[in-house]
Amino acid sequence: MPRKQLSRRHALTGAAGLGAATILRWPANAAEFAYKFGASSPMEHPAMAHTQIAVDKIKQETNGRLDITIYPSSQLGGDTAMISQAISGAMQMYLLPVDLLAPRNPALGITGVGFAFPDYAHVWPAMDGDLGKLLRGMAEKIGFYCLDKGWDHGFRQITTRTKPIATPDDLHGFKIRLPVAPYLVSLFRHLGASPTTLNFSEVYSALQTGIVDGQENPLVLIDTAKLYEVQKFCSITNHVWAGFHTAFNVAAWNKLPSDVQETVHRIFSAEALAERQDFVSMTATEPQNLTSKGLSFNQPESKPFRDALGKSGFYADIRKTSGDEAWSMLEKYVGELG
Repeated sequence: MPRKQLSRRHALTGAAGLGAATILRWPANAAEFAYKFGASSPMEHPAMAHTQIAVDKIKQETNGRLDITIYPSSQLGGDTAMISQAISGAMQMYLLPVDLLAPRNPALGITGVGFAFPDYAHVWPAMDGDLGKLLRGMAEKIGFYCLDKGWDHGFRQITTRTKPIATPDDLHGFKIRLPVAPYLVSLFRHLGASPTTLNFSEVYSALQTGIVDGQENPLVLIDTAKLYEVQKFCSITNHVWAGFHTAFNVAAWNKLPSDVQETVHRIFSAEALAERQDFVSMTATEPQNLTSKGLSFNQPESKPFRDALGKSGFYADIRKTSGDEAWSMLEKYVGELG
């Protein structure tokens, strides 16, 4: 299904052509479109805080025609359940980690290639450019219309209950929780770990009860989800960058009039750019913040991990799994891998 091309000028010209006497404001408290927006992250996460700002602005600027209700912290189910709900239309919007669609199209996991993105100078040109465009197009074929500007979820770090992770050998046999993201599972298996896939809503209890000994997530989520209460060590590995997209069920998106679509695009794009700045600022303070809450930090060298992945055949396997198009697009922005 082709993506609609939006034009603010077209939307305004169309409205002006109706004549001032015929332009009616939508009645207060009578939403023409009432959409549910599900997410696994808590409202304290910068992406959720800026989503709330965007939702409030959209309701105001559309005179209440589009009323979006946010359901954070997996209130509507885990990510696997929310993906199914959003595809079916039971939920109209979802804060989508695109790599979680890899079970439906392996190429969509390409951003989860271990140690591919060294820094943000490589992330945003790729995600705002041709790589992101490719992934959003693939997601649309599955049933998600993704807005162009994605949210930052940061670089992922490993937390543990038993020991810090200093070398690849420390991961051998290590029981680690991972999201249902095939590339992350492959990454840690190639490093010798013993992964268990769980939706994020189950992570805290799994760590608390010892089902797993560790997990990996960006520092901001480790803080906002209070994982420091059930973990002792945090190793700054930066092994994968993570992000979200505001995604609509395709049919729900297509139901919106073009002027409402334009408003949604404009407001969410501005908030996504603001969130990226806030996320970096918040992440910079997290080591000190989390240290005060009991976490102990170390920062291992990344080269031994990359070398171990190369020797294990990880990069060759992922290239074969993802396909030449996605792999070549990733290497366009980060250079040759493996």
